[in-house]
Amino acid sequence: MKKLAAKLLDVMHECSYVQKNGKNQFHGYKYATSADVLEKVNQSFVKHGIISLAKPELFDLTDVTTLKGNIEKLATIQMTITLMDVETGETFEIVGIGSGQDAGDKAVMKAETAAIKYAYMLTLNISTGDDPEADTKTDEHTLASTGSNATCQTTQNEVKRPLQASRQAVNTSGKAHICADCGTHISDKVASYSKQKFGRELCMRCQHNARESA
Repeated sequence: MKKLAAKLLDVMHECSYVQKNGKNQFHGYKYATSADVLEKVNQSFVKHGIISLAKPELFDLTDVTTLKGNIEKLATIQMTITLMDVETGETFEIVGIGSGQDAGDKAVMKAETAAIKYAYMLTLNISTGDDPEADTKTDEHTLASTGSNATCQTTQNEVKRPLQASRQAVNTSGKAHICADCGTHISDKVASYSKQKFGRELCMRCQHNARESA
């Protein structure tokens, strides 16, 4: 994939930095929004004749009881993106993982957007802020930091989205998996991935924290 690699090098050069136009009102810091990242990457892809095909898979969908006693949905998505050079047909696959929390029906959509953003950020080495922490509402609910009183419970509702049903947050082994840092219930797949990468079972949020502190 020599031709595609050369084009991706040009894209990395053009997208090395994204302006921080968003602001987390709860903590007061600025961050680069998903819209800003995707717009800049897409412009560069179009310029160099690269198309992207995204395929989402649902890793986890849980009911979260916040510190205020409200029930929200927390979704974790793995996004596999195939990049294709329109001139040669060469392809390259990248993967991103994102989580989203919402009191309504937008948790999966938030997770999809975050997964796409971080797939591009990691692949193209984009220098920017951090989007998940820009969710002011979630910050307020989980202010008690790691080990907070917020609890999670696996949802039993079928995910009515064009994703693989087998990716629902169900512990198929019958064994309960608990995040070693915050005590959140996690699925078999998330637990297995974390065990392999970090040597202990962590939820997606604590995996992100572990990467940041590494």
